Amino acid sequence: MARAPPPDVFGVKQTHRGGSAREEYIPATLETILLSFAPCFTAPSLENFVAIVSGWISCSGKRHISRVIQAACGSARTKHFSTLYRFLSRARWSADHLGEVLFRLLFRWLPEDIDAMVDDTLCHRSGPHIFAGAMHHDASRSNYGGGSGRSTVFSFGQNWVVLALRVPLPWDPDRGVALPILFRLYRSKKRCPETLYRKRTELAAELVGILETWIPASHRLILSGDAEYSCRTLVPRLLKATTFVGPMHMDAALHDPPGKYAGFGRPRKAGRRLATPRQLAASGSTPWEQRTVRIYGREVAILTKTMRCLWRTVAGERLVRMVVTRDPSGRISDRAYFSTEPDMRIEELLQRFSRRWLIEVTFRDLKQLLGLEDPRNGWWRRKQGTRRPRKQAGPKARGRRGQTATLHTTPIVCVSYAIVILWYLEHGRPDEDVRRVREWSPWYRSKRTPSVADMLATLRAEIWAGRLSEDPRDHRSRRKYLERIRDVLHCA
Repeated sequence: MARAPPPDVFGVKQTHRGGSAREEYIPATLETILLSFAPCFTAPSLENFVAIVSGWISCSGKRHISRVIQAACGSARTKHFSTLYRFLSRARWSADHLGEVLFRLLFRWLPEDIDAMVDDTLCHRSGPHIFAGAMHHDASRSNYGGGSGRSTVFSFGQNWVVLALRVPLPWDPDRGVALPILFRLYRSKKRCPETLYRKRTELAAELVGILETWIPASHRLILSGDAEYSCRTLVPRLLKATTFVGPMHMDAALHDPPGKYAGFGRPRKAGRRLATPRQLAASGSTPWEQRTVRIYGREVAILTKTMRCLWRTVAGERLVRMVVTRDPSGRISDRAYFSTEPDMRIEELLQRFSRRWLIEVTFRDLKQLLGLEDPRNGWWRRKQGTRRPRKQAGPKARGRRGQTATLHTTPIVCVSYAIVILWYLEHGRPDEDVRRVREWSPWYRSKRTPSVADMLATLRAEIWAGRLSEDPRDHRSRRKYLERIRDVLHCA
């Protein structure tokens, strides 16, 4: 790869092809983070990367690529717009390399026990020419009970498997944010060649395997996932140093560890059969233990039963700790969880699993704040004078058009999200932003910490203030613009 260009490439010193200093302005604090990704690109592609990421952060409303280009900063802003389109659809760069650089940048903010979570999300897309588009289970629109009964909804779109890391927030140690670093696009079995098809759990195992190679020996990786990823495809492939925490089926087949080998025949792989979690919950011989656990940001009183056992169906030969929980009020049904670290405390096990919800919050923020579902990769216009092709049922991607753009766009959006959080961790002012939001919105009386929307608004204000001031390098003349823009953005 080409070496990184000098710092003034993205600053205000160079202008060409009619570009002004204000259009190209990028805050030095953000520029430093963006230049850290130089090993992933050639010099021209690095300029395009800076333009796309800065445009994605600065853009408001729908994030179609054309609108992102309009909001872009940096020297690539003065290039022909097709260059930025080709950066997504034709350039040769790897999303895994972006994830590795991002991991190095985040490492100083991670504790010794690194929390990771894996899950998949559905990006709703429309149109027959979307690559890897198919019907998938839509968890956000499905109903799992209540007065209307259980209903399952399927929606058309792209399904992404994402691996994220929990980064604690310095101003609120109990709270954290999940930053996505590795991504894989799941292709429906019906719409994918048989030789290329891989299950979501196989994609997740590949992502975790990559992450495990980055974790130093001084740190420990604790992975959490929902019921789909608590399976034999993922858990047995983990390194012994990696701990998995997830839900367990209430009718799981559990066994004691095998006894001492007697010297005759094949050694036993499992001991006597134990009660299932459902049977253990109903048993009167094992008493419930009442505990108070801090999960989901509050203290919760629950009843628990636990035992160490083998769950060979999922964890293979690894000894696990199983915990059955019961809600004393009876509003929530009994549930079971497990950890591949048999000595893990019950409170820690439940707390680790509750942190898995952070990735769901990240998916919401990516879609609502950064327009993850907005790009229309693969859309094309037929040549003038030709007839519209006859409509056919199902997705009909036009060759490989949109495939590379699809595989590049989603990682760019997720990396942009992580860059916003990383920038705010290093340069944000939480107390000042909270005070400003409460002044504009006095009804938010319980607000004590900045949200991701506040972080994004602060970085946008920093970029826009420099682009609107007469001299972006003059901090005094820029201060009045910064105050006005921050107020507008925080109340938007």
